[in-house]
Amino acid sequence: MRNTYLVTYDICHDRRLAKVHKTMRGFGDHLQYSVFECQFTQADLARCRHLLSQVIDHREDQVLFVDLGPVEGRGDRVISALGKPYAPIDAPCIVVGRRDED
Repeated sequence: MRNTYLVTYDICHDRRLAKVHKTMRGFGDHLQYSVFECQFTQADLARCRHLLSQVIDHREDQVLFVDLGPVEGRGDRVISALGKPYAPIDAPCIVVGRRDED
């Protein structure tokens, strides 16, 4: 059985952020900058968590998995927004970092 999850992350450094984003692209739909919707089996969820665990710094970064329940019987996805309207992101995410001066 598959459950729908929102996966959101706060990553402190640009390189890790790019790696997390690339990892997540293999698992779900990119909804917003650091938010993905994924349909996971228990094995998919464990694999995703394992891969992300190898990328993030466990002292600085955070990845949240929000279980929205079973995929079956949920109906269509409905997303509403305040402020700017929601629009699906079809373009790749490009992370541009700033080099700190010594």
